[in-house]
Parts: sequence; structure tokens; C-alpha cells
Amino acid sequence: MRAPTHAPIEGIGTRIQEIRLLRGYTLRELSRRAHVSPAQVSRVESGKRYASVSVVAALARALSVSVSVLYGQPYIHMLKRDQLDALLSPIASSLDDWDIAPDEEDPPPRPLAVLEAEVRSLDAKREAGMQFEVAEALPGLIAEVNATVLFHDRPGRDRERAFWLQAELGRTAYVATRRLGFMDLARHALGRMAAAAPHSGDPRQVAIERWDRARLLGDATRADKGSRLVHQALRDLDDDGTAATRAVRGALYLEASVLARRAGVGHTAADWLGEARELANQTGELPDYGLVFGPTNVAIHTMSVAADKDRHGEALKTAQSLHLPEDYPKARAASYWASRARSEAWTAQHDAAQRSLAKARTVAPQQTRYHPGVHETVGTLLRARARATDELRDYALWCGV
Repeated sequence: MRAPTHAPIEGIGTRIQEIRLLRGYTLRELSRRAHVSPAQVSRVESGKRYASVSVVAALARALSVSVSVLYGQPYIHMLKRDQLDALLSPIASSLDDWDIAPDEEDPPPRPLAVLEAEVRSLDAKREAGMQFEVAEALPGLIAEVNATVLFHDRPGRDRERAFWLQAELGRTAYVATRRLGFMDLARHALGRMAAAAPHSGDPRQVAIERWDRARLLGDATRADKGSRLVHQALRDLDDDGTAATRAVRGALYLEASVLARRAGVGHTAADWLGEARELANQTGELPDYGLVFGPTNVAIHTMSVAADKDRHGEALKTAQSLHLPEDYPKARAASYWASRARSEAWTAQHDAAQRSLAKARTVAPQQTRYHPGVHETVGTLLRARARATDELRDYALWCGV
């Protein structure tokens, strides 16, 4: 079945215009509130200009909505088609039951060592972008770890291990639901991580929760608050020289750069990116905590910085000189190909953009299907061609554009 060639293509510009009109704002009024020029707002609304992260954040703030609303998330019709929506309610219920003792008829939780192996296996699926498998496994595993925390009610290493597992599952639930656009559920999951992390005996878990919460604050157009949270995390997590700690600190540097860009503080963003690059040159690639900090991740962020400034040629120059390691996590690799496709689309390299989109789909199909940047790039390609290729129409139909 082919998507009709005359079907309307709704993108972020259309949604900005719809919400602007609902608010009763003229272009000039929205421009004034967002500190973005009227001409730029007009070009974004008409799909003639790429809407950078900082511009989207500014417009969302002026329109009193979250960034995810402008991106059109969550994609409810796709979730229902994939029967993924039915998996979200059990995740929420299991998060709610964190301090409720299990029924007497419930089987006892498995040993800590077994649960640790299960959680690490689920982390690997998360890093591979296997959203369905993660969402399906989460409720039962969260419930079992909740019971384990209640069982280990005396201070000691085993209690810390149980809390570590609870914190890690809270983060996995956060990542899975955030990728699907369910921000309220993502916040709920991160709240469970925030409650468990201080008892885990691992100060890095506390810093990672703050890193993730700062990203949510950025999505909610509160980049200034997010920046303060990142600074707090860096202040509290001393650099002890270990790879794991340096991976977390490096990720915090990169997030500080992103938040500074969203807040429109370009020189500060560049400084944080420079700090991250210097650290990455010392450490090499670090897989700890699924953060994948290292030269590759810094280069990908450098691409994003250039693209956000509408310097897509510069972004592609970085992309073309970058060689992903063979064992690079699939979720991160797919994000790289999606970002590259975006810049290729905006430099009229349409065939190259389609190839990059195809690679993202091959590497991590479930994540790519729900990636808002992929949806926007596909819409850009559809608008740019008088007649879309069969391959592009099939891709658009697959990802629900």
C-alpha cells in the first residue's frame, strides 16, 4: 500500500502555526515573545527553514507548551498499531507499587546476582534501541526488584545492591518512555530513580539521575534550571580518576553544552563542548552506564552544534570524517544516522539523506520509527520533491509520517 501523494504533510512548522493561532498570537507577537525574528518564525512555520533545538525551545517557551508537543509526540496511532500502548500502563503500575509489600501467594524474588544479570541484560536491550522488548520486560522486573528492596531492610551491601537495581530500572523505564514521547511517565520513572539512587552506594547514580532530569528540564523549556542541576551534579561528583566517573562527568559536560545552546548562550556551549573534547581525548571510548562517552560521542555533539546553527555543511564535514566503532551501541549509531540525514536533507542531498535514514532503520528500527527527528526529516524530503520516490513513500508510511 502506498501513501497518497497528495496527503498533507504535517511537521513541526504546522504545529507551531496551529498553537500560535490557538493562542491568538500574530507572527510578530510570537516573534517578540520568543526573541526569534518574524522572518525566521515564518520560514519555520512554512517548512522552508530547519527548526534548530534552541529555536524550538524558544518557541515552545513562548507558546507555553513542551518541546515534545511541538514535535507531535507521542505518536498514539503508531503505538496502537504496534500494540505498544498496552505495555505502558503496567510500567506505570509497577513504578507506583515500589513500597507495597507483595502478596503472600507471590513467589519470592530471585537472588540478587540473578536480578543483576537480568537488569544488565535489559540495559543492553535499551542501548540497542529495542523498545518493545524493554517495555515488555520492565513491569515484572520492577515488581521483583521492589520486593527485593523491601526484603533487604537492614543496612548493608546487599541493601545497596537492591537499591542500585531499583535506580537502574527507574532509568531504563525513563529512557524507554521518553523515547516514545510519554514525558509524564518518564518523569515518574525518573522520580523512582531519584528516590533509590542515594541509597545505592553509588554517587554516579545520583549524578546520572540529575543528568537525565536536566534533559527533561531542557525539553520543558527550562534550560536554565537544567544547567543549574548539571552544575550541581558536577560539583558533587568528584573526579576520582576512574573510567566510570569520568564517563558520567563527560556526559554532564555534553549536556551542559546542549542546555547552554537551548538557552541561547553560544559561547558557554562552546566552552562546555571544549571541556568534553579535552576529557574524551584523555579517556578514549568509555561504555560505562550506557553513556558511551568518548571522542565519537563528542564528535556527534559537534555535528549537532553545527546543525543547530544551520551550518549543515559543517555538520556533514564532521559526519563524513567520523567512523563509528564496530561495537558502538545501536541506539547511538541510529541517532547519528538520523542526525546526518537531517543535514543532508537541508543541503538538498536527498538521495544521501534517504540512504542515511535507511541505515538508521537497519541499525535500530524500533527507535528510528519513533524518532521525532526522523519524522521531521522525512517530511522535509517529501516537501522538497515534486514526486517522492517509492522508497521514500514506503519509509514515510512505515514511520507514520
